[in-house]
Parts: sequence; structure tokens; C-alpha cells
Amino acid sequence: MSAVKAMHWGLAEQVRTLSEAHDVLSKLLPDPKSKPDVLKDYYLRSAAIYARVAETDRSHHHEAMYWATREREKGEAIQLRKS
Repeated sequence: MSAVKAMHWGLAEQVRTLSEAHDVLSKLLPDPKSKPDVLKDYYLRSAAIYARVAETDRSHHHEAMYWATREREKGEAIQLRKS
């Protein structure tokens, strides 16, 4: 993982509002043609951020939970090849 991406994930871990989460996570979104493990990692980490934001941004709790569920389902739907 590049230092830039690690730094941004650090920022994502610090967001407290839904708006901040959307802003930071949209900048971390990998290219749709990325390897499945990269996409799966992004969606599952994104889901965790949104779930946490649901607890800190109470006025957007339900919307943040929607996003958490959406991202988790997208991540879980990505099948990784067994080597």
C-alpha cells in the first residue's frame, strides 16, 4: 500500500460526519479495474468507516448505516481467487 493511500486511510479513520466520510472515501476509491482484493479491501474498510460515522453523526445515523450496509455488501460480493 502506498504511503499516500495509508495517509488517507488515516484521515478516513478520523472522520466524524457523513459529509467528511463521503469526501475522504470518494478520494480513496480505487479504479474499478483494480484487482479484486484491492476493491474488496476498499469496500469493507469503507463500510467500517460509515458504520462508525453512524454513531458519531447521529443526525445522519440512518443514512450512514445505509452506506455502511451498501459498501459491506459490495465488498462481500467480490469473489477472490484461491491460489
